[in-house]
Amino acid sequence: MNAETISPASSSNAARNGVLIMLLGMLMFSLNDVMGKWLVATYSVSQLMTIRSLAALLVLSPFLFRRGWRSLIHVDRPGLQALRSLLFAVDASAFYFAVAYMPLADAMTYWLAAPIYVAAASPFLLGEKVGWRRWAAILIGFAGVVIALEPSRDSFSLPALIALVGSAAFAFALLLGRTLRTTPDTTLVFWQVMGALIFSVIGVGINPAGWAPLDIQAVLALGLLGVVAMLAHIFVSRALKLADAATVVPLQYTLLFWAVIFGWMFFGDTPRMTVIVGSGLIVASGLFIFFREQQLQRRGTLSAQDDFPVTGEPR
Repeated sequence: MNAETISPASSSNAARNGVLIMLLGMLMFSLNDVMGKWLVATYSVSQLMTIRSLAALLVLSPFLFRRGWRSLIHVDRPGLQALRSLLFAVDASAFYFAVAYMPLADAMTYWLAAPIYVAAASPFLLGEKVGWRRWAAILIGFAGVVIALEPSRDSFSLPALIALVGSAAFAFALLLGRTLRTTPDTTLVFWQVMGALIFSVIGVGINPAGWAPLDIQAVLALGLLGVVAMLAHIFVSRALKLADAATVVPLQYTLLFWAVIFGWMFFGDTPRMTVIVGSGLIVASGLFIFFREQQLQRRGTLSAQDDFPVTGEPR
């Protein structure tokens, strides 16, 4: 079916389905976060990441076999691929460490700021032009991060600092993803999972005493974590194929809603007022940056290569 034969009704249905699938993907990511926070109370981050990555590879295997192993191994710019995989491994490990010690909403606030970091770094690392409107939005977003962090001697705890490092790693991984757009999605995801597996296995080797005994229920729970995460990635990828980015990408901020709800339901967390105010500024800033880049792309002042319809959820 070519473009001329696509009816408005079909386009509308595709967009509606894209929205529903994106919302489902965000819910799945949120369930992944809840499960991770629950499991990391018993198992080390390295152990959790190892079994999660193996389960994710199991889910990916049909797609990997269909593409062929040669296309996965022979990639362009392997150095950047390796660095991107390492950054995503640091990002995921830092997230699971952070949520073990802080409320879900607090951790999610730091990670949702990643697109703001991307916008701030892109002029220096990618040579992109950023006008005063987006610089103002970037500064507002950073102000939101500072407010959420609530700077004091007590707030600069190890979990908070690791959360900031993890969200920064995620942002730089997104920047590298913009330079690797010619690499197929399956290849990117494969090396992202492999990077996490290698990183976590090294962690287990450094501290083998941290490997807790496993029974069948524990293996299933840890494996389910990887399955849920991979299904969430698949849902998001599908949503972006059914509807344009301007329609579905802003739905990533429902992650904050689910973080508040699930944090209260399962862990008794009540968000601090500073987190609510800071997250509001971060969401507003992120939405403005995204829609501003969409507007510039339509005008032709921002190329498709520079557009980045990303979700703020890497795990």
